[in-house]
Amino acid sequence: MAKTRKPIRSEMAWSSADRIVVRGKDLPGEILGHFNLGDMAFLELTGRAPSAKESTLFNAMVVTLVEHGLTPSAIAARMTYFGAPEAMQAAVAAGLCGLGSVFVGSTEACARMLVEALPDPKADADLEALAREIVDAHRARKAIVPGIGHPIHKPVDPRVPRLFEIAGDCGFYGAYCRLVEAVQQAAERAAGKPLPLNATGALGALACEMGFDWRVCRGIGVMARAVGLVGHLLEEARAPISAEIWHRTDDEASEDLKPK
Repeated sequence: MAKTRKPIRSEMAWSSADRIVVRGKDLPGEILGHFNLGDMAFLELTGRAPSAKESTLFNAMVVTLVEHGLTPSAIAARMTYFGAPEAMQAAVAAGLCGLGSVFVGSTEACARMLVEALPDPKADADLEALAREIVDAHRARKAIVPGIGHPIHKPVDPRVPRLFEIAGDCGFYGAYCRLVEAVQQAAERAAGKPLPLNATGALGALACEMGFDWRVCRGIGVMARAVGLVGHLLEEARAPISAEIWHRTDDEASEDLKPK
């Protein structure tokens, strides 16, 4: 008996000799000149154009993670470009490989944490009790609470108040934002030291508020950081620092091994 094959389907786009249609919209006629990059990303993820308020908030969310200086991902991208300047795409990919549980990718973990703790944001839930449960569970397994703490920004990550201000203006400051703030307060009390809510925590909450699947949240950070990495690589091409990073690191790392 012949095995029935599952149809291969995609709702993303199609093209013909004279047409390109993306998510049901004609690319030249309905998208080009009408959608900015953030709106295009929203269309790709949701299948529809954002409202004006959704556009404002989503664009702010994406812009938040574009740039943060000489982070490990930027350094990895620059060093890869130093070794293979003919392959900018490989250098960007190298930088993006470092977006995980510590940098940028914690947006995903935070969103998952929040939506699993609060499946129905309209429910009459005790957010402080939920926050304590979340923190206690992470401390019991000696795990970092995603979205909480920052190595540089203390006691406040300056991106967070502005993001929540924009969310409030756009009608998206809700139960998930309040829950992640309660988690931050509970984590800080349990640790006995400042633990600010960081940008990825705020973004995880806002993604939940906007109804995004938690599984796409790391991808939002990947989109954003890819833009920043291209900027780093252009700067590297014009004013290179990778060789200096390499030689100084090599000299310092092996200094104690060399004869005096």
